[in-house]
Amino acid sequence: MAGRSRGLSRTTVSNLVTYALVVIAFVVVQAMVSNRMLTYSLQGQLVPICAYIVMAVSLNLVVGLSGELSLGHAGFMSVGAFTGIVVAASLADAIPNPVLRLIVAMLFGGGFAAIAGFLIGIPVMRLHGDYLAIVTLAFGEIIKNLLNNLYVGIDDAGVHFSFSSAEALGMAQGGKVVINGPQGAVGITKLSTFVIGFVLVLLAVFVVLNLKGSRSGRAIMAVRDNRIAAESVGINTTKYRLMAFVLSAALAGMAGVLYGMNYSSIVPKKFDFNTSILILVFVVLGGMGSIRGSIISATVLTILPEALRAVNDYRMLLYAIVLILVMLVTNNPTLKQLWRRIKGSFRRTPKEPAVASEGGDVDA
Repeated sequence: MAGRSRGLSRTTVSNLVTYALVVIAFVVVQAMVSNRMLTYSLQGQLVPICAYIVMAVSLNLVVGLSGELSLGHAGFMSVGAFTGIVVAASLADAIPNPVLRLIVAMLFGGGFAAIAGFLIGIPVMRLHGDYLAIVTLAFGEIIKNLLNNLYVGIDDAGVHFSFSSAEALGMAQGGKVVINGPQGAVGITKLSTFVIGFVLVLLAVFVVLNLKGSRSGRAIMAVRDNRIAAESVGINTTKYRLMAFVLSAALAGMAGVLYGMNYSSIVPKKFDFNTSILILVFVVLGGMGSIRGSIISATVLTILPEALRAVNDYRMLLYAIVLILVMLVTNNPTLKQLWRRIKGSFRRTPKEPAVASEGGDVDA
């Protein structure tokens, strides 16, 4: 057994620890819910936490693995959310099973978000740094404004679209408006559950960790570290950057479906610039490139405002102070060195043989 554990690479052990962390957290939370140890408010946060974890992990693909700054990640989330809501409403009679209908909605939401990511990524991935950040920011705002003017209805004839008004949908009697412009999606049948959220988190972690350790992942990181050197050895930099961007968009779209199907109504304003910044904060505080850090930071920073509700007047002030302190602590060289020493003290070191004293005695 010791030989087997010694044969595991450091990366494999780290990945297994990440999987174990997610599974243990799920089991503990399920036990707490069963024993009524969580408040109703915190129970309502479980699905959004899962959605934010997937968002943080997926953004880490672009920011951490690819080394690019994206400020429009909430746009992909909104594409997935509203696509999934329309698909789920359209298939209500064809697929009565709620779990299966949610899975199909997630596939469509992730697929449409991936298509949006591909179309945006073709011109965007030729840019770098601040220019890339500005374009992705503009994309997020464009998507939000398009959804504010989108009307979608469903009747026996199928799905109807309009960018003017609900009356322009021309639905037959008995038709239902699913997306009502600035009012967003209304009358949503809530399908999301914590179990499905847990499975989606595991899927996102599995995909990102496997990509990170694959040949494509190493090519993406090579482009991040030195684009000119990567091009000189024949790596197609645009291809691999686009791969990370599209996969990140697909996962964000699936997270959007999970998030959107957790509420009875949702508005496009929810997926604005502030949401993109919030997800970026999760990634930065958790450590760029650290999947485990993204999971922990997304969980803690989603729960924190709710935990501070007892001091409601100062809640957001305390939240901001915590963010500043975490940033200062994680970037302090002295504390970093102390943390390395603590970690080093727990590593196994070979025992030194006992040394005989001058009197011939050996220390026991």
